Amino acid sequence: MFKLLMIQADLATGLDTLAAEPAGISTKFIDMAFKGGWIMIPIILLSIIAVYIFFDRYFAIKKAGKFDTGLLEKIKVYITNGKIDDAVMLCRSSTNPASRMLEKGISRIGRPLTDVSAAIENVGNLEISKLEKGLPVLASVAGGAPMLGFLGTVMGMIQAFYDMANAGNNIDVTLLSTGIYQAMVTTVAGLIVGIIAYFAYNILVANVEKVVFKMEATTTEFMDLLNEPV
Repeated sequence: MFKLLMIQADLATGLDTLAAEPAGISTKFIDMAFKGGWIMIPIILLSIIAVYIFFDRYFAIKKAGKFDTGLLEKIKVYITNGKIDDAVMLCRSSTNPASRMLEKGISRIGRPLTDVSAAIENVGNLEISKLEKGLPVLASVAGGAPMLGFLGTVMGMIQAFYDMANAGNNIDVTLLSTGIYQAMVTTVAGLIVGIIAYFAYNILVANVEKVVFKMEATTTEFMDLLNEPV
Protein backbone atom coordinates (compact mmCIF):
# COMPACT_ATOMS: atom_id res chain seq x y z
CA MET A 1 0.00 0.00 0.00
CA PHE A 2 2.83 2.37 0.90
CA LYS A 3 4.60 1.64 -2.42
CA LEU A 4 1.37 2.33 -4.34
CA LEU A 5 1.03 5.70 -2.63
CA MET A 6 4.65 6.51 -3.48
CA ILE A 7 4.11 5.64 -7.16
CA GLN A 8 1.00 7.84 -7.30
CA ALA A 9 2.92 10.70 -5.71
CA ASP A 10 5.74 10.34 -8.25
CA LEU A 11 3.25 10.32 -11.13
CA ALA A 12 1.53 13.44 -9.82
CA THR A 13 4.87 15.21 -9.46
CA GLY A 14 5.85 14.24 -13.01
CA LEU A 15 2.57 15.50 -14.45
CA ASP A 16 2.92 18.78 -12.61
CA THR A 17 6.44 19.17 -13.99
CA LEU A 18 5.29 18.49 -17.59
CA ALA A 19 2.43 20.94 -17.22
CA ALA A 20 4.71 23.64 -15.86
CA GLU A 21 7.45 23.39 -18.52
CA PRO A 22 5.55 24.85 -21.50
CA ALA A 23 4.29 27.78 -19.43
CA GLY A 24 7.62 29.62 -19.64
CA ILE A 25 8.17 28.97 -23.37
CA SER A 26 5.17 29.71 -25.58
CA THR A 27 5.37 29.00 -29.30
CA LYS A 28 1.90 30.23 -30.15
CA PHE A 29 1.75 32.65 -33.04
CA ILE A 30 -0.08 35.36 -31.10
CA ASP A 31 2.41 35.20 -28.23
CA MET A 32 5.31 35.41 -30.66
CA ALA A 33 3.65 38.34 -32.44
CA PHE A 34 3.51 40.25 -29.15
CA LYS A 35 7.23 39.61 -28.74
CA GLY A 36 7.80 41.56 -31.95
CA GLY A 37 6.79 44.81 -30.32
CA TRP A 38 4.86 47.71 -31.79
CA ILE A 39 6.41 47.23 -35.26
CA MET A 40 4.11 44.21 -35.66
CA ILE A 41 1.06 46.52 -35.72
CA PRO A 42 1.80 48.10 -39.14
CA ILE A 43 2.88 44.71 -40.51
CA ILE A 44 -0.43 43.14 -39.46
CA LEU A 45 -2.34 46.13 -40.90
CA LEU A 46 -0.49 45.72 -44.19
CA SER A 47 -1.41 42.03 -44.28
CA ILE A 48 -5.10 42.88 -43.80
CA ILE A 49 -4.94 45.50 -46.56
CA ALA A 50 -3.22 43.05 -48.91
CA VAL A 51 -5.81 40.32 -48.32
CA TYR A 52 -8.69 42.75 -48.85
CA ILE A 53 -7.26 44.16 -52.09
CA PHE A 54 -6.47 40.72 -53.48
CA PHE A 55 -9.94 39.24 -53.01
CA ASP A 56 -11.71 42.46 -54.03
CA ARG A 57 -9.71 42.79 -57.28
CA TYR A 58 -9.67 39.06 -58.00
CA PHE A 59 -13.45 38.75 -58.14
CA ALA A 60 -13.84 42.10 -59.95
CA ILE A 61 -11.32 41.08 -62.63
CA LYS A 62 -12.87 37.63 -62.92
CA LYS A 63 -16.27 39.22 -63.48
CA ALA A 64 -14.84 41.62 -66.07
CA GLY A 65 -13.36 38.71 -68.01
CA LYS A 66 -16.74 37.11 -68.65
CA PHE A 67 -17.69 38.16 -72.18
CA ASP A 68 -20.38 36.73 -74.44
CA THR A 69 -18.55 35.58 -77.56
CA GLY A 70 -21.77 35.77 -79.56
CA LEU A 71 -22.36 39.44 -78.68
CA LEU A 72 -20.49 40.73 -81.73
CA GLU A 73 -22.54 38.57 -84.07
CA LYS A 74 -25.76 39.96 -82.60
CA ILE A 75 -24.41 43.50 -82.87
CA LYS A 76 -23.46 42.87 -86.50
CA VAL A 77 -27.04 41.83 -87.28
CA TYR A 78 -28.45 44.93 -85.59
CA ILE A 79 -26.02 47.30 -87.33
CA THR A 80 -26.61 45.68 -90.73
CA ASN A 81 -30.35 46.19 -90.29
CA GLY A 82 -29.86 49.76 -89.10
CA LYS A 83 -31.03 49.04 -85.54
CA ILE A 84 -28.38 51.10 -83.76
CA ASP A 85 -30.51 51.71 -80.66
CA ASP A 86 -31.12 47.97 -80.25
CA ALA A 87 -27.37 47.34 -80.51
CA VAL A 88 -26.70 49.92 -77.81
CA MET A 89 -29.31 48.39 -75.51
CA LEU A 90 -27.76 44.97 -76.11
CA CYS A 91 -24.38 46.26 -74.95
CA ARG A 92 -25.93 47.87 -71.88
CA SER A 93 -27.45 44.55 -70.87
CA SER A 94 -23.94 43.16 -70.37
CA THR A 95 -21.85 44.52 -67.51
CA ASN A 96 -18.23 44.11 -68.58
CA PRO A 97 -15.57 46.46 -69.97
CA ALA A 98 -15.70 45.09 -73.51
CA SER A 99 -19.45 45.69 -73.84
CA ARG A 100 -19.05 49.28 -72.59
CA MET A 101 -16.35 49.86 -75.18
CA LEU A 102 -18.62 48.50 -77.90
CA GLU A 103 -21.46 50.70 -76.67
CA LYS A 104 -19.29 53.79 -77.07
CA GLY A 105 -18.17 52.68 -80.51
CA ILE A 106 -21.74 52.02 -81.68
CA SER A 107 -22.84 55.43 -80.45
CA ARG A 108 -20.15 56.98 -82.69
CA ILE A 109 -21.21 55.16 -85.86
CA GLY A 110 -21.53 57.66 -88.71
CA ARG A 111 -18.43 59.58 -87.74
CA PRO A 112 -14.92 58.96 -89.15
CA LEU A 113 -13.41 55.63 -88.11
CA THR A 114 -10.55 57.43 -86.39
CA ASP A 115 -13.07 59.13 -84.08
CA VAL A 116 -14.77 55.81 -83.38
CA SER A 117 -11.42 54.16 -82.59
CA ALA A 118 -10.35 57.05 -80.34
CA ALA A 119 -13.64 56.93 -78.41
CA ILE A 120 -13.30 53.17 -77.86
CA GLU A 121 -9.67 53.57 -76.78
CA ASN A 122 -10.58 56.25 -74.22
CA VAL A 123 -13.23 54.04 -72.67
CA GLY A 124 -10.80 51.12 -72.67
CA ASN A 125 -8.20 53.14 -70.77
CA LEU A 126 -10.77 54.07 -68.15
CA GLU A 127 -11.86 50.46 -67.77
CA ILE A 128 -8.26 49.27 -67.39
CA SER A 129 -7.62 51.88 -64.70
CA LYS A 130 -10.68 50.58 -62.83
CA LEU A 131 -9.38 47.01 -63.02
CA GLU A 132 -5.95 48.08 -61.76
CA LYS A 133 -7.40 49.96 -58.80
CA GLY A 134 -5.52 48.99 -55.65
CA LEU A 135 -2.68 47.19 -57.43
CA PRO A 136 -0.11 49.94 -56.67
CA VAL A 137 -1.03 49.66 -52.99
CA LEU A 138 -0.55 45.89 -53.12
CA ALA A 139 2.84 46.38 -54.76
CA SER A 140 3.76 48.82 -51.99
CA VAL A 141 2.80 46.22 -49.38
CA ALA A 142 4.99 43.64 -51.13
CA GLY A 143 7.97 45.98 -50.88
CA GLY A 144 7.17 47.77 -47.62
CA ALA A 145 6.38 44.83 -45.33
CA PRO A 146 9.89 43.28 -45.52
CA MET A 147 11.42 46.72 -44.97
CA LEU A 148 9.33 47.15 -41.82
CA GLY A 149 10.45 43.68 -40.74
CA PHE A 150 14.09 44.62 -41.19
CA LEU A 151 13.46 47.85 -39.29
CA GLY A 152 12.12 45.77 -36.41
CA THR A 153 15.23 43.58 -36.65
CA VAL A 154 17.55 46.57 -36.33
CA MET A 155 15.52 47.98 -33.44
CA GLY A 156 15.56 44.60 -31.69
CA MET A 157 19.33 44.24 -32.04
CA ILE A 158 19.82 47.78 -30.77
CA GLN A 159 17.68 46.89 -27.76
CA ALA A 160 19.70 43.71 -27.21
CA PHE A 161 23.06 45.52 -27.32
CA TYR A 162 21.67 48.28 -25.11
CA ASP A 163 20.66 45.73 -22.50
CA MET A 164 24.08 44.10 -22.76
CA ALA A 165 25.81 47.44 -22.20
CA ASN A 166 23.70 48.22 -19.14
CA ALA A 167 24.14 44.73 -17.68
CA GLY A 168 27.91 45.03 -17.48
CA ASN A 169 29.40 41.73 -16.35
CA ASN A 170 26.02 40.34 -15.25
CA ILE A 171 24.89 39.36 -18.74
CA ASP A 172 21.97 36.93 -18.69
CA VAL A 173 20.39 35.22 -21.69
CA THR A 174 16.90 36.11 -20.49
CA LEU A 175 17.95 39.76 -20.38
CA LEU A 176 18.53 39.71 -24.13
CA SER A 177 15.43 37.71 -25.03
CA THR A 178 13.20 40.73 -25.67
CA GLY A 179 15.49 42.30 -28.23
CA ILE A 180 16.30 39.01 -29.94
CA TYR A 181 12.63 38.01 -30.15
CA GLN A 182 11.77 41.36 -31.70
CA ALA A 183 14.61 41.04 -34.20
CA MET A 184 13.62 37.56 -35.39
CA VAL A 185 9.83 37.78 -35.22
CA THR A 186 9.53 41.06 -37.16
CA THR A 187 11.83 39.76 -39.89
CA VAL A 188 9.79 36.60 -40.36
CA ALA A 189 6.47 38.45 -40.25
CA GLY A 190 7.60 41.10 -42.72
CA LEU A 191 8.94 38.52 -45.16
CA ILE A 192 5.78 36.40 -44.97
CA VAL A 193 3.51 39.38 -45.68
CA GLY A 194 5.82 40.66 -48.42
CA ILE A 195 6.08 37.30 -50.20
CA ILE A 196 2.32 36.70 -50.12
CA ALA A 197 1.61 40.24 -51.36
CA TYR A 198 4.19 39.83 -54.15
CA PHE A 199 2.60 36.65 -55.49
CA ALA A 200 -0.90 38.12 -55.09
CA TYR A 201 0.15 41.19 -57.09
CA ASN A 202 1.53 39.09 -59.95
CA ILE A 203 -1.58 36.92 -60.05
CA LEU A 204 -3.79 40.00 -60.38
CA VAL A 205 -1.55 41.56 -63.03
CA ALA A 206 -1.69 38.36 -65.09
CA ASN A 207 -5.49 38.30 -64.85
CA VAL A 208 -5.73 41.96 -65.86
CA GLU A 209 -3.58 41.27 -68.91
CA LYS A 210 -5.95 38.49 -69.96
CA VAL A 211 -8.92 40.86 -69.73
CA VAL A 212 -7.03 43.55 -71.66
CA PHE A 213 -6.26 41.03 -74.41
CA LYS A 214 -9.96 40.19 -74.70
CA MET A 215 -10.82 43.89 -74.85
CA GLU A 216 -8.28 44.52 -77.62
CA ALA A 217 -9.47 41.49 -79.60
CA THR A 218 -13.08 42.64 -79.30
CA THR A 219 -12.17 46.16 -80.42
CA THR A 220 -10.30 44.82 -83.43
CA GLU A 221 -13.23 42.66 -84.49
CA PHE A 222 -15.63 45.59 -84.09
CA MET A 223 -13.48 47.90 -86.21
CA ASP A 224 -13.20 45.18 -88.86
CA LEU A 225 -16.98 44.99 -88.80
CA LEU A 226 -17.28 48.71 -89.51
CA ASN A 227 -14.70 48.43 -92.31
CA GLU A 228 -16.64 45.70 -94.08
CA PRO A 229 -18.24 46.85 -97.34
CA VAL A 230 -21.99 47.29 -97.16
